[in-house]
Amino acid sequence: MVQGSDRAPRRPGPLGSVSGMDGPTANRLGEYLLARRGLVTPEQVGLAPGGNRRVTGLRREEVALLAGISLDYYLRLERGRDSNPSAQVLESLARVLQLDDVETEFLLGLGASRPSPRRRRPAERVPARLHQLLDTLELPAFVEGRHFDVLAANAIATAFSPRLTPGENRLRSLLLDAEEREFHDDWETATADAVASFRHTVGDDVTDTRAVEVVGELSMASARFRALWARQDVRRLAGNSTVVHHPSLGTMRMHREKFPVDGLLFVLYHPDADGESADKVRLLAAMASGHGSAGDVTDGSAGGRAVLGDRS
Repeated sequence: MVQGSDRAPRRPGPLGSVSGMDGPTANRLGEYLLARRGLVTPEQVGLAPGGNRRVTGLRREEVALLAGISLDYYLRLERGRDSNPSAQVLESLARVLQLDDVETEFLLGLGASRPSPRRRRPAERVPARLHQLLDTLELPAFVEGRHFDVLAANAIATAFSPRLTPGENRLRSLLLDAEEREFHDDWETATADAVASFRHTVGDDVTDTRAVEVVGELSMASARFRALWARQDVRRLAGNSTVVHHPSLGTMRMHREKFPVDGLLFVLYHPDADGESADKVRLLAAMASGHGSAGDVTDGSAGGRAVLGDRS
């Protein structure tokens, strides 16, 4: 049975403002430039490192020189005194700061003229056909909203991870739930990718109250989030492969696919067709339907049953 409904996910309590999303007068372009130049070393751009550097990364004058603009103009950009530079200037800065295509697109968006305030977004609702699709799948699958809220999930997904339950927020679970840290084989990479994808998804819309809410709560509760958010990394949401450690079934190697549908994201986990992880997914389906248990899976060895809760 599919869990969840069209109800809005539960939300945390009142939150404070957050750097980078704290109102229409915030210097978001300057903050981004400051954060990104701090991540580029002199050696990466062909400069001598020097022995008396007081800053991490590039100096302002180095960025200006390499981008072919005056130091005074760069200072105006970083201090928020000029918020509408030309695309040519921003592309030069992107080259110096070694931004990829996604990060350059984000930088260009920060420098664009501000549109009029956006209207309130409608509540995110999962179409009935997606509920039906979740019901038919024998793989872990769920639907998430723009802010990484889980809006609907099938029972196999919840058996795969209890955090894949309607009303949970995936970013919050990943950063604040101790079990989630144990679940992911590479939690450091998972958190870095998730925070960078969240920034790309929510963009620069300071009128997005749910985004401000999530960022505010995590900024107060998670040092890991604060460090990652300050880097201002930006990445597109994309499918990939991952290794997780299920508390009952042990290590599972899975592929994760993400499909946009009606402004939502349909997420599906699947293993390679043959192998131990495929057997464990079949057991998950049996467990979700009430017809199996963790003890029903064997490791394929002469000894028969495996203690799948043990990690190799």
